[in-house]
Amino acid sequence: MTSNAVGRRVRQLVLGASIAALMAATSASAWADTIKIGLLAPQTGPAAADGQEFQRGAQLAIDEINAAGGFDGNTFELVVGDVKDQSAGAVTSAVERLLGDQDVHFMASGYASLTNFEIENMAEAEMPYILSANSQQTRDIVAPEPDKYGCCWSLTPSFDAYNTDVTSFVEKLAADGKIQLPTKKVAIVSSDNAYSKTISEGMKKTFAEKGWTITVDELVPFGEVTDWRAILAKVRENVPDVVINTDYLPGNSASFLNQFLEQPTKSLVFLQYAPSVPEFVELTKKNSDGVIYNLLGGPLTTPKNPRAAEVADKYKAKYGVESGTYGVALYETVYLYLDALKKAGDYKDHAGVMKALAETDKQIAAGRLKFDPATHLAMQGDEFIPITFFQIWDGKRDLISPAQYATGEFKLQPWMQ
Repeated sequence: MTSNAVGRRVRQLVLGASIAALMAATSASAWADTIKIGLLAPQTGPAAADGQEFQRGAQLAIDEINAAGGFDGNTFELVVGDVKDQSAGAVTSAVERLLGDQDVHFMASGYASLTNFEIENMAEAEMPYILSANSQQTRDIVAPEPDKYGCCWSLTPSFDAYNTDVTSFVEKLAADGKIQLPTKKVAIVSSDNAYSKTISEGMKKTFAEKGWTITVDELVPFGEVTDWRAILAKVRENVPDVVINTDYLPGNSASFLNQFLEQPTKSLVFLQYAPSVPEFVELTKKNSDGVIYNLLGGPLTTPKNPRAAEVADKYKAKYGVESGTYGVALYETVYLYLDALKKAGDYKDHAGVMKALAETDKQIAAGRLKFDPATHLAMQGDEFIPITFFQIWDGKRDLISPAQYATGEFKLQPWMQ
């Protein structure tokens, strides 16, 4: 064979090998799918700060999973449906758009409609769905017929503890000599939405049963509230031992606190959920010192649960800000889906994924997650998902109850001194 012929033969072999490698790569990529995760989130409107957390937490998990090879070579993609002001129309539009995408095989949310009516849509579409807030509404839908709703599971346990445990917490502070309750009077303010109103109604019932007098009982329309002064004037007319506002929007709650501190009474101030959102401290700054709030399903940040700090640190490293409740929750939600996929074996096997989700028993940032088969809620209690009380000082949140998880102790609020 001449040298020219040998050269031609070598070039043919090299070219053939290159074509074979290209075909193999093309074939592999052709078999790899993109698994879409649908996220229902308020990207616009008064709850947009929460919606941004939803998206960041979910995206953080997806980026990690994709970097590690995805699932069976398939990668994940987040698609977001904006539920805006959480009205029925906005939520329905977002749900229908995501369910209409044949590549969406899982849905997630911190909260979408507040009444959780979208669970019905998920059941009809046989779409696996994990949500968090408004567990009372989830229970009301699921409990009468749990087998019908194998799709849907709540990271948040029963809200019963929200209704009862503030009263017990306050009375224990008094029993321990940390505060005084000379009048056993309480002022309770709420927003007219399913979350806030359910909790405030439960609180009123519990306080009344324990012999307290409710001096202020106010319900404001749901939405942005910038002026609370008329309600606060009523609070000052008959000074209570405790002032409670269950409006969950951080902007509203921040305005309430700032205006309360214009002429503060020597009352213990408890604000439901809103102080857990980083935006709240940005809006109140030093005024937030001493504020108390509680969480069911929030990060259990304690040395006894290192998972919470692990996830929170990842979030801050990625985005440069701290996560509130929902950034961590949506990160965990995506990993719960991955766990279920591994168990089911096929992302198109929605029934298998649902069954795997139902069997979850895992330590997450909020504690030990196991679902109640009768309600599809996370199980609540110190050995599962505990109710946790926090107090803010210098922009930091100290876990002050329950005692076995506490990282700090209650200190008298500045305006009570």
